[in-house]
Amino acid sequence: MALLDGQVALITGGSRGLGRALCEVFAREGATVAFTWRSDAEAAAATLAAIEAQGARGFSFQTSVTDREATRAMVKTIEKQTDGIHILVNNAGVGQVVPLALMEEEDWDRLMTTNVKGAFLTSQAVLRGMIRRRAGRILNIGSLAGTKMMQAPVHYCAAKAALRGFTEALAKEVGRYGITVNCLAPGVLEEGVSGNLPEKRLAEYLRNCALGRVGTFAECAEVAAFLVSARNSYMSGATIVVDGAV
Repeated sequence: MALLDGQVALITGGSRGLGRALCEVFAREGATVAFTWRSDAEAAAATLAAIEAQGARGFSFQTSVTDREATRAMVKTIEKQTDGIHILVNNAGVGQVVPLALMEEEDWDRLMTTNVKGAFLTSQAVLRGMIRRRAGRILNIGSLAGTKMMQAPVHYCAAKAALRGFTEALAKEVGRYGITVNCLAPGVLEEGVSGNLPEKRLAEYLRNCALGRVGTFAECAEVAAFLVSARNSYMSGATIVVDGAV
């Protein structure tokens, strides 16, 4: 039996990068996969094709996790076409490299709204069904930057640290309903993520990383699949760091 057989998963920010890897791995493990995307229709189509190539059922939604009504409507649509959402992965997020002294208020608000409020709105929309079924898995995608002191944009670190606190508090709140809530905190990953780092900072990261390399999206997605599976039945409120031992 595959790891996620019979499960329905909603993954926010699924059109590219880690989000696409999550969709592919979850589909391979037997889940029906719904995902959100914002602006890149071509990338979203590629993700949907990757899901279906695994023989899984897929749903694609162009919506913003910051839009409460649209998020609720999406969840209702998924629930009508399936037997409910068993797994939620709050992956949607944005980043920006700017020092605090030069940061505009709009920069702070945009990042906090997407990375933190988005997780709140989506979790709230999905939780009603999970509570009714007295079962569910929520996984928040954090970052190494939210778990330890490191040189990274202040608003990004603050948002990811907030997700860690959100994870711990929500795990306490909903554990009585058989719902687990955990956080996956990757280090520097391939492609776009590592490309956002100045060369000097990336070199410093690699010097401090015991494995001597950045991680891949697929490696993190494999860990995520276990975290939301039935095999992970007692871990809740935890932050799992996947960083090659930095």
